[in-house]
Amino acid sequence: MYQQHSDLIAAVQRNCHIADARHAGDYTLCVYLLKMREFYRWEKGIGFQQVLTSDDVGDWLTRREAVWDELDAADFTPLPVSGGGEHDPFDSAAINSDINAEGMVYSAGYGRRSRPLFFLAELEQKIEQDGYTILVAGRELARDVEAPPAMNQGQQVFVRRESLRRMLWEKVEEWRWSGSDTPLGRAIACYGFDTDVDAALDAMAAAETGMIVAHEIGEVKAGQRLGDAAWQQMLFALPPSHADIMLRAVRDHLADSLHTIPELLAQDNPALIHFYFGNLTAMRKKLAPQLTEAYQHWHATGDLQKIADWAGQGREHWAQVGEAALTLFQQQGTAALAEIEAMIDGAH
Repeated sequence: MYQQHSDLIAAVQRNCHIADARHAGDYTLCVYLLKMREFYRWEKGIGFQQVLTSDDVGDWLTRREAVWDELDAADFTPLPVSGGGEHDPFDSAAINSDINAEGMVYSAGYGRRSRPLFFLAELEQKIEQDGYTILVAGRELARDVEAPPAMNQGQQVFVRRESLRRMLWEKVEEWRWSGSDTPLGRAIACYGFDTDVDAALDAMAAAETGMIVAHEIGEVKAGQRLGDAAWQQMLFALPPSHADIMLRAVRDHLADSLHTIPELLAQDNPALIHFYFGNLTAMRKKLAPQLTEAYQHWHATGDLQKIADWAGQGREHWAQVGEAALTLFQQQGTAALAEIEAMIDGAH
């Protein structure tokens, strides 16, 4: 179907390989091996329930690392477009203006530690909502090892259904190893994974797509409040640290207070509520114990008011915490790390 775009697909995949070559060392060994296993599954089109052998993955991994060695110092490749021209690989808007009408969607940006992120996929849906353009990607034609299920660029939100489905399957597998009564387990129990895994995974992905979009819109709103350029400059300047993790948790709490939690409560869907709380990071729970308590109250009584109250108060609280961190950084630079940590730690 996309034979006429083979040059574009190859160029995007080459840039993905270059990004991977430069940043594979960012992961711990365990995380790296897990990510590479799932990347192998994607590249070979292997279903989630099919068991992978260490020999198959090991041989492929050796060959892939040899490719990375050759590309480690390479520059990113301009992308060919219709009419014989080329685009800068980070000019997502211009590239999408050329390929959206042909049923494809492209994104390029930066993730944690300034890691470049690229993907090219089939365009499933383009939605205009509240001033935002939501581009829903289906089957992925080129991608790198790091594959976040969603991201935002300005007023555009990209949702990657295939990556979301993969992430959800990893969550299901993770819970199956323990089988304990957790918010995540309660969410999974709502979908019937014991009878039809694929149908359950599709239903879960469809339901969670809306929440992914809600969080990304919340991220845009948080950036507008905090000053997105200043915030990103701070994160890029900070070394890997406890402060970095705390700052990301603060921004996530602000984004969710502004938009995600109000959307979650409007849905009033127990599976969505359980899943949201099942995916709160340890740092987010540490900084907001009242939120976890509000969830436990809802689980025991069915009353959502405490969750709503936390979000209402959080819109101003987390904005103030974020602004205070920015001020400290702008005054002291990276020397403010310890003070930022102490300030955030005392803010809850």
